[in-house]
Amino acid sequence: MKPMKNLLLMGLLSALGAGGALAAERSHFTHFITRDGAALKDGDKVFRFAGIHAPELHRIEDDARGPCRADPRGWGQYFKWPTAQEQQNWIQAMVQTGAKAQRVYVLSVQQEFDKACGRETHILAPETADGMPRLNEKAMRVYDNMIAEADKQGLRLILPFIDHWWWWGGREQLAAFYHEKAEDFYRTDSKTFKAYLDVIRQVITRTNTVTGRAYYDEKAIMAWETGNELEDTNADFLHQTAAWIKKWAPHQLVVDGTYKKINSFALTDPNVDIVSNHYYTNADNNHPGQVTQDLRAVGGQKVYLVGEFGLLPADQLNAIMQSIVHSDVNGAQAAGGLIWGFRGHRHDGGFYWHKESTGHYSYHLPGFAKEGEANQEQAVVDLVRTA
Repeated sequence: MKPMKNLLLMGLLSALGAGGALAAERSHFTHFITRDGAALKDGDKVFRFAGIHAPELHRIEDDARGPCRADPRGWGQYFKWPTAQEQQNWIQAMVQTGAKAQRVYVLSVQQEFDKACGRETHILAPETADGMPRLNEKAMRVYDNMIAEADKQGLRLILPFIDHWWWWGGREQLAAFYHEKAEDFYRTDSKTFKAYLDVIRQVITRTNTVTGRAYYDEKAIMAWETGNELEDTNADFLHQTAAWIKKWAPHQLVVDGTYKKINSFALTDPNVDIVSNHYYTNADNNHPGQVTQDLRAVGGQKVYLVGEFGLLPADQLNAIMQSIVHSDVNGAQAAGGLIWGFRGHRHDGGFYWHKESTGHYSYHLPGFAKEGEANQEQAVVDLVRTA
């Protein structure tokens, strides 16, 4: 009878294992988003989107505390990790106002003033001088939940890796781990670039603690972006980075996260699916005509996306959004556009707020009629909803 008992035990364990697997949430999505020439597809249907950009779904500025005086940049903020309830609420608000896709901000990088400001980051310094950066498990569990919640509610995500700028810590802070300079980030023979590639590998191959799936199997992740506003991107940097991303995530798309221009070398790179631009007044491109100009430069060779635009009156934002929706160059149209930027409900009551140097405030959903009047919040929400 002992062999029979062993067989029964093995069968019971097998059944429990299968039951656990079946108990895992099924993906909301049937398909990965794919590229067909200059268009995105969800199965056999063209996929286009409009929305208000939500940079802080995975790390939120604790605006109620004001700036951190220990940060010599002056504007350095306090940050915290959003709660699961906040993430659920924010994503629900977006989806219920028509959003189909969303781009978040980068992974934050540890910098020298974080400790004094009590800030935690996604990317931590290596444990040894020549070691690779480490992912902060606490931070990545928040990232896990963001992806899981997006899948559950039907929101596709565009996820950039590293920032050109130093707001959350970016290329300069990554380079500082190896006593290199910010510009070394773009040099493919640098220690900083090697570390950047390893961060990409660590992230894409991570197993989501909520869904049980590897990130490269998450259909909610529409695309990986090389970074945020990487304006010094060169051909070798993009070629190696895009190929590296595709090696680990063959079913997900790759965005050239450059800024202010369309890189001709991106258009011929077989591993790049999407080229992106951001429109801002200080970049001299914050106008409706930029859409057609960029579509002509792309020439239908890749998908084109307006990853960010904003900090303008509502009528000017609407003119740009309408150009994103309707501009057509030889059959090619922009896949989508996102207005900067959204903040959501606060777990402890009220809303998060963010003020830009231009005087514009973040937008809230579904929009405040009275409190948001000076910021034209209702008008901006409506122009996105009806795009």
